[in-house]
Amino acid sequence: MKLLEEVQLKLVTSLKGKDLLTLLDYTSEEVQDLVKLATQLKFITKEGKCPKLLEGKTLGMIFEKHSTRTRISFEVGMNQLGGKSMFLHSRDLQIGRGESIYDTAHVLSGYLDGIMIRANSHAMVKELAEHASIPVINGLTDIYHPCQALADLETIAENKGELKGLKIAYVGDGNNVAHSLVVASAHVGMHVAVATPKGYECDAEIIAKAQKIAAANGGTVTVTNDPVAAVMGADAVYADVWTSMGQEEETAQRLLDFKDYQINDELVAHAKPDYMFLHCLPAHREEEVATSVIDGPNSYIFEQAENRLHAQKAVLASVLA
Repeated sequence: MKLLEEVQLKLVTSLKGKDLLTLLDYTSEEVQDLVKLATQLKFITKEGKCPKLLEGKTLGMIFEKHSTRTRISFEVGMNQLGGKSMFLHSRDLQIGRGESIYDTAHVLSGYLDGIMIRANSHAMVKELAEHASIPVINGLTDIYHPCQALADLETIAENKGELKGLKIAYVGDGNNVAHSLVVASAHVGMHVAVATPKGYECDAEIIAKAQKIAAANGGTVTVTNDPVAAVMGADAVYADVWTSMGQEEETAQRLLDFKDYQINDELVAHAKPDYMFLHCLPAHREEEVATSVIDGPNSYIFEQAENRLHAQKAVLASVLA
């Protein structure tokens, strides 16, 4: 494609037709190349040169959970790449009335070029991908949030340059965001420190896999219950909500369990002076993060949110083009 050559855009061709369920399924080179591609796509989009790589392609977007960033960024991303998207709430599909995942996967494969799904159960998304003959992209499950992690890396790379050797600290719940952040950071050779309260640690098997990936790339993954130890000397400090969707009945207990894990001025004083504050949003100010931090000069949350668009365009272009 002429425009593709003009802007010297290099798709991650090894991902063509491949699912994105977790970044554990991708090589480190593929993750690194997706981050570079996302940055390129961001630049050329702002220059008005984004090639229509997905013209004639349609992405079906299935939602079991509410969404702001995921829905809008995927819709806009498909539009900017020349394709179309369809919003499909699970309650409006037969899948919401008991149709099997097997049947749904086969039917949708006959209509669409790809599926993005934001779901409650990662097991369900795996089953959908197993039976679909088109790529399935994980827009969030209970275990992973890979598109968010790619946007996180893009944001850090744009502001810090080389990712390898940087330290990122995640403080809070060992949830889907933490899992994907740890894996993604391991792929690029960063040093990752995760601090959670006891009983809220990341999945041990995911951490073990990430540690192996990190070691191969010159990075490290450490886990602790001490937020100060995690944040010490960090180049980036990351937070997520203490109570995710579906956990509302646990709110009171979680507020007690996480009370010493707020990212505030006292805690970030242990990070590097030019640290970046990151949050996947939505945020609860004065809960997991102090207003002075999230609205302060070290906060990159809105750039990070915008980069969901460009990171996902990198995935869409590589998987569907």
